[in-house]
Amino acid sequence: MSHRSPLTTPLSRRHVLSTALGGTALLALSACGATGSSSGSPASSGSAASNPAGSGTAPTDSFPVSITHAWGSTTVPKAPTRIATTGWSGEDAVLALGVLPVGMPRANYGQVDKNGMLAWTARAVTKLGGTGDKLPKVYDETDSINTEAISDTEPDLILGISSGVTKEQYATLSEIAPTIPYTSKIPWGATWRDVMRVTAKAMGRTSAGEKVIADCERTMASAIAKYKGLKGRSAAVMWFDPKKLSTLTIYTTGDARPAYLTDLGFTTPASVAKQSQGAAFYKEISAENADVFSDVDIIVSYGDPKTLLPLLQKDPLISRIPAVKRGSVAVIEDNSELASAVSPSVLSIPSQVGPYAAALARAAEKLS
Repeated sequence: MSHRSPLTTPLSRRHVLSTALGGTALLALSACGATGSSSGSPASSGSAASNPAGSGTAPTDSFPVSITHAWGSTTVPKAPTRIATTGWSGEDAVLALGVLPVGMPRANYGQVDKNGMLAWTARAVTKLGGTGDKLPKVYDETDSINTEAISDTEPDLILGISSGVTKEQYATLSEIAPTIPYTSKIPWGATWRDVMRVTAKAMGRTSAGEKVIADCERTMASAIAKYKGLKGRSAAVMWFDPKKLSTLTIYTTGDARPAYLTDLGFTTPASVAKQSQGAAFYKEISAENADVFSDVDIIVSYGDPKTLLPLLQKDPLISRIPAVKRGSVAVIEDNSELASAVSPSVLSIPSQVGPYAAALARAAEKLS
């Protein structure tokens, strides 16, 4: 369950695709309207430092709460005070509501700090007093869910809303604490809004969650409005293995990355919509069929910004994609902050949507 590499197996999620596909600004905490208490106790009053948004500190909804998900339904009997997360970005949603998780997966893609966190997550943890012995436990989920480490945190709620938790893993985790796996139609299919809304419901803070979402939406609208050349454009997220250009990979409409582009006002190309039917969060396409993506105005991809596009433009098959031929490709540098933020969370959006919009605008310049 790795933290969001471009692609990977269901176990290692998304972009340990550096090993290959088949190898199975505003301070973030305040910009998207974080609210809540400073630690595991949602009933605590909090201080100015631990409650940066200056709003409510306690759950406002009644309990118990029942949430339907991929493997049935989970009842949260009372307001949780010790939350552990698994999968992608769950900790960011908890932090945005002003609560320090007791445990979270180590980030393994992007600029990861010494504590195993991405920059926006680390800032939020620090703002909520998560230093020293109050630092959340960070566990490695590169190959699978670390149930032992999660159990050691003694959680009273486990959240895996953007994850690929299997039925068997769900059963194991449920023996530790009430567990909420993915609520989307497919594994890893949750959008940032899904993660926020389900988290807020499980924590009894639905109103606060909606405020976080609304603030993020305003931040995105403001960032994209600066670039008039993006209006009405279509965009797709793809991955190209420089060592294997006989295929390319598209991220389907069931993935958070294309959904983010939709949030930013881009349209979904008909070719991507067609290829997404019945597919998981990604689909591998033969380069012989690359020209089916002639309706894509802008491509977003991961890689080396200096070498990837020239390489694609020299390839006799990939270069048949018009966006590649004219250079309308936003290549997001591997292991950069922005690379992790292309799969957005409520904390990464205010941190990185500005640079993302600028990268998209540079790619759009080749359309004129």
